[in-house]
Amino acid sequence: MTPILKWSIFVGMAGFLFGFDTAVISGADKPIQELWGLSDLAHGLFIMSMALWGTVVGAIFGNWPTDRLGRRTTLLLIGVLYFVSAVGSALATDPFWFSIFRLIGGFGVGMSSVVAPTYISEIAPAHRRGQLVALYQFNVVFGIFMAFVSNAILGSLLGDDAWRWMVGVEAVPAFIYTVLILQVPRSPRWLILQRDDDKSAAEVLQKADPGAKVDAQIAEIRTADTQDQQAHSRFFSRRYRLLIVLAFLMAFFNQFTGINFILYYAPRILEAAQLGSSAALLSTAGIGLIMVVFTMIGMALIDRLGRRTLMYIGSVGYLISLGVISRAFFTDNLGGPLVPLQLCLFVAAHGLSQGTVIWVFISEIFPNRERARGQSVGSFTHWFFAALITLLTPWVLTTFHGGPVFAFFGFMMVLQVVFVAFLMPETKGVSLEELQRRLVPQDRERPDPAGG
Repeated sequence: MTPILKWSIFVGMAGFLFGFDTAVISGADKPIQELWGLSDLAHGLFIMSMALWGTVVGAIFGNWPTDRLGRRTTLLLIGVLYFVSAVGSALATDPFWFSIFRLIGGFGVGMSSVVAPTYISEIAPAHRRGQLVALYQFNVVFGIFMAFVSNAILGSLLGDDAWRWMVGVEAVPAFIYTVLILQVPRSPRWLILQRDDDKSAAEVLQKADPGAKVDAQIAEIRTADTQDQQAHSRFFSRRYRLLIVLAFLMAFFNQFTGINFILYYAPRILEAAQLGSSAALLSTAGIGLIMVVFTMIGMALIDRLGRRTLMYIGSVGYLISLGVISRAFFTDNLGGPLVPLQLCLFVAAHGLSQGTVIWVFISEIFPNRERARGQSVGSFTHWFFAALITLLTPWVLTTFHGGPVFAFFGFMMVLQVVFVAFLMPETKGVSLEELQRRLVPQDRERPDPAGG
């Protein structure tokens, strides 16, 4: 195994913990609400969405340790947060302490969505960057799948108290991840720009891409940084406006596919489709497996077909599946395999497109010194709307039937197609410094969203 692949896999494990942590709560959803007698709104706020509000905070402030302490140190901190969250959640005796420990895990998720894609994008050669950064997303969906599998197994074996084991078992991969991160070097671009350590950076770059002209690469990094610093622009300024809009919209549409709505409440949705509770829980494991498979396909294609092509393909899948599910609810045609099959199409479309593309794209488009802050913008947007949707879903499911809900998400996917067609640039195979030249205005030049 090459060093670059090994480092990317180890860092990508932060995504496994991200996916596991966010999806594992689906198995504990109804048991916890019944155990502590919570109302729908209180359950949504304190149990189901608390970790997501933690991700919002972690995403907002995750750029600070990522830049100041370094990418690797922040990755280590994330492992500690996940471990503490898993153990504490499993031992919680009331909703207050459960929500506190879920919040701590949320800090880890939010920070990981800033630092892990940032790190991998900075060590990866341009021609492999999409695939390597997508390893993070693959680990996210693999973590989701394993959470569903773990929930199904523990639920069948342990009965009413299974939820404690469901949330506590995460401590094992959290510990393994933390040990593995100790073998990962510091980001070469961080070493150059934050520590002025060209020698150490050269060693990392040479191991990452043995055929690269390291001296020329370091010179390009410094030249691009000098040009950016000469502009004396604040992050939230006209100079970076296009990049901020791109990151915001990519993350916004990621959540308004309805993906978290489906993943967090898949058992309830499938029960509404007239499956029993046990069959619904098992069906979510199948959904998770489909997302893993199609994310792997997306990883194989992202550096060949490009980011925009995958987004177009996925949008077609979203529109078909959401439209059919919405119609099934409106016509009360919920029996049989129709809804489960369309949910499978939906998660396949997500794994192939938004699921693969989001963290790759956001980690590519910002200049080196602004990458962590740009990643924070995208992560904050992603997690804010994820938390909002999760908070409101218990109320939505008791107030509306699925028809208008899935129709709404379908309409949002029409808007996503417009975004991809008219605003989203293609970034495949282009160095980070060249992308900076194309997308960030140089003096009075206007940004070139077409990438030409």
